[in-house]
Amino acid sequence: MIRTVKLGTSDLEAPALAVGCMRINGVDKKTAEGFVKTALDLGANYFDHADCYANGECESIFAEVIGMSSAVREKIFLQSKCGIVPGKMFDFSKKHILEAADGILKRLKTDYLDVLLLHRPDALVEPEEVAEAFDELSSKGKVRNFGVSNQDPNLILLLAQYVKQPIIVNQLQLSITNATMITQTMNMNMLDDMALVRDNGVLNFCRLHRITIQPWSPFQYGFFEGAFLGSSKFPKLNAKIDEIAKKYQVANTTIAFAWLLRHPAKFQPVTGTINAGRLKDCVKATEITLTREEWYEIFLAAGHRMP
Repeated sequence: MIRTVKLGTSDLEAPALAVGCMRINGVDKKTAEGFVKTALDLGANYFDHADCYANGECESIFAEVIGMSSAVREKIFLQSKCGIVPGKMFDFSKKHILEAADGILKRLKTDYLDVLLLHRPDALVEPEEVAEAFDELSSKGKVRNFGVSNQDPNLILLLAQYVKQPIIVNQLQLSITNATMITQTMNMNMLDDMALVRDNGVLNFCRLHRITIQPWSPFQYGFFEGAFLGSSKFPKLNAKIDEIAKKYQVANTTIAFAWLLRHPAKFQPVTGTINAGRLKDCVKATEITLTREEWYEIFLAAGHRMP
């Protein structure tokens, strides 16, 4: 049975991973149908979208291959994001949020979203407008919960001064190799780059305020530079992951995912694969709890430091 997590302060008891649909437009319909069916069979029924993924095409494809109906809708969680106007700007205006939400609902062939996230920070955000948009979407039953993506504590606090609905999710880049939100707290007060605070302490902020962190790109290093699994750039890390994977008789993907799930913040990582086999490996991670020693062995093998 797939492990579950409670999202923020909401009543949502959801799978401990979200199925990212950003790449669903990159496969044929038959493959997409098989992938979605596999996810549902595994109990991985929390699907993550964004209106900018292939300019909305990913949402339309998903609705088609899942055969969206009222009966299907009752069995799944749907999350999407808005606020990015690709190549032009970020837009958190009331007008844009409302129009984007309507477009998302139309493409997904549903009357409501379980969660809507503001995608990336908008430098020109007017929190009063965000609050008005959230109120309208909530009162009309179009969106049941709200969250943010890639936002630091102060921006979340600013929004909270105006928005009535709780922010239940913050989607942030996090993987074994991209773990500054974890490493900084361990290296505080040190005189080198590992002590630099790059996110205003977002990890502990989210824990204190009961905001669920959804790690994205859980297998990537850098900013979409590639996967660390199997990469010659990370020989020690891969050797350690492979060693632990052999012990548990699972794939390396499973151990890399289990590393995130072991953290007591109760992350809900977002998968990025459209490969049914790799999705099975990710789901398998919810059945494994790495020991403290194993977690730190992987941490150190990635090149992180214990001062």
